[in-house]
Amino acid sequence: MFAALRCIIVRDLTLALRHRADVLTTLFFFVIVVSLFPLGVGPEAALLKAMAAGVLWVAALLASMLSLARLFADDFADGTLEQILLTPQPLPVLVLGKVIAHWLVSGVPLVLMAPLLGLQYGLEGDALLMLVVSLLLGTPVLSLIGAIGAALTLGLRGGGVLISLLVLPLYIPVLIFGAGAVDATVSGLGAEGQLSLLAAMLVAAAILAPWAAAAALRISME
Repeated sequence: MFAALRCIIVRDLTLALRHRADVLTTLFFFVIVVSLFPLGVGPEAALLKAMAAGVLWVAALLASMLSLARLFADDFADGTLEQILLTPQPLPVLVLGKVIAHWLVSGVPLVLMAPLLGLQYGLEGDALLMLVVSLLLGTPVLSLIGAIGAALTLGLRGGGVLISLLVLPLYIPVLIFGAGAVDATVSGLGAEGQLSLLAAMLVAAAILAPWAAAAALRISME
């Protein structure tokens, strides 16, 4: 089972490296969106610092959604997904492998880039560290929840829009507690509560989302 999980992760990472433009599109979108806000609202340091957490988290959320439509679509188009469903390995494990690969390709670059972008907004050391920690906990949840939406809309016309409509409401708690953790640190308050809730969401999503996405895939392929 773990060999199948590793095989799926390695395979999807290899395919992602062969299509670097798709990976860079997500990262460039994140950088551009975050960089445009200071141009639009002005250079006032206090205002930028106050809105930093929300802007960075919303941009990360939207950027992670860009690649969701391709999570299963390429495998569906070339018939690989049908073969995956026929393998004796547990489908939720294989789905989890694809989600982990998706997060490594789309989520980790955002986490690494976020501190540099946070400097534009005047965030300091503790706030930048909290931004990284909150994104490390939150972005895997975005990928796990997004996998359910991607599976439900697989093969449908306008699937990208439908994914947004399905998963955005589910992203709201992650956004609230992720941005809230950074805001609490900027204000000098403790962010343990927000981080605990993000960790609980990650555990729950890691357990439940692969099963839900696997069931949605079987329905979509029927």
